[in-house]
Amino acid sequence: MNAARAAIAAAVLVWCSLVAWAQSPAHRAQTPPPTQLGYWGQTSSATQTARGQTPGAIQTGSDPVYVGSAACQSCHAPIYARWSRTRMANVVLDPAVHPEAIIPDLSKPDPLVTFTKNDIAFVYGSKWKQRYFTRVGDDYFPLGAQWDVTHKRWARYFVADNTDWWVPRYPADNAKRPTGPLCDGCHSIGYNVQTKQVAEWNVGCEKCHGSGREHAAGPTRANIFNPARVDPVHANDTCIQCHSQGQPVTNPIAGRYYDWPVGFRVGLNLSDFWKLEEAEPGKTTFTHFADGAAHKNRMQGNDFVQSLMYTRGVTCASCHDAHGTEHNADLRRPVATVCLQCHSPGAPNGPHTKTIEQHTHHKAGSTGNECVACHMPKIAQEIGDVMIRSHTFKFIPPSATEQLKIPNACTACHTDKSNAWATETLRTWPEFSPWRVGL
Repeated sequence: MNAARAAIAAAVLVWCSLVAWAQSPAHRAQTPPPTQLGYWGQTSSATQTARGQTPGAIQTGSDPVYVGSAACQSCHAPIYARWSRTRMANVVLDPAVHPEAIIPDLSKPDPLVTFTKNDIAFVYGSKWKQRYFTRVGDDYFPLGAQWDVTHKRWARYFVADNTDWWVPRYPADNAKRPTGPLCDGCHSIGYNVQTKQVAEWNVGCEKCHGSGREHAAGPTRANIFNPARVDPVHANDTCIQCHSQGQPVTNPIAGRYYDWPVGFRVGLNLSDFWKLEEAEPGKTTFTHFADGAAHKNRMQGNDFVQSLMYTRGVTCASCHDAHGTEHNADLRRPVATVCLQCHSPGAPNGPHTKTIEQHTHHKAGSTGNECVACHMPKIAQEIGDVMIRSHTFKFIPPSATEQLKIPNACTACHTDKSNAWATETLRTWPEFSPWRVGL
């Protein structure tokens, strides 16, 4: 009897010890609750607010207070220095402060250019295209010409009918299509739909880490959002909020139609605020190819969520570092090796050949030997004939080009060859499944 009592007492003691350990600050600082959507180590106040509101509703009284990216510099100087040189940190620039931001020579006449430097309040973009916004009252509006950076030439800027979903909601006039509801939410922090004011222009620290007020006052892991310390869905939502085509769940908002997820903040469920543009299977549309892959730019998120990578918990940050790197697209490694951190000969993820060259059938050091050449072909339109890479990571066989008119990587590179040639060539590759080749 005494032995039984002793055993019960010991079990109770162990149980109490486990409870105390689980509730200890040290343990909570390392292990997020299963239901956590927000800050590491606690359920964020932002998340609590979201659970009690209508999906897509505007948050007003609970709106966060932002301190600005400069407040992060003193503690995170090396990261801040890298970030400040990225395109994220310089999406929109005031030419009065940064006259060097304007790429083309505006003194050279062009029939498409009907504005002067003095008309430009903001310069947008620098990699593929550059657009120009003018200010009228408390709104900004796009001007009628954009600069094609690749070809170094002017092109008309006007969003035509039967393209973006919002076009019928606005007059066919750039001067009546404000950037506030159509652009600025992704090019700033804390855009206020009532006042049309922002806390900070550009993609600053608090766009991805949430309000830094508490963290700046007393830095701990518990009072800042870190995409690297949450589940893959919410980590990816940090990027997908802007790198996707879709519509707010609730629209119009405050009398205007918005093309970005109003009310969303990192740590919340993006799907409560934003619905991705849907593909129409078998049909090529403005946004999608017939197989559901992105047909245009700013759809990396639409592509990624349908990929096997996303399903397996890979995140955007697995390949990219938004704080900036020396590589194109802020890749963590050079494009030739970034995939090899998970995919290498002999690895469970493949490729299932002894060497990369046996898998690609291209010489080492060649463009065709890079994983992205076949698994991330440039098929999404950026401007004119300038294309950017797909993010479904699927190999597109020549048969898909024949049947669904989707560009494939083989003939996109070997422009002098036919789809039939590509198909016959693939059939000679012993490790390539014949079921994925046939026309």
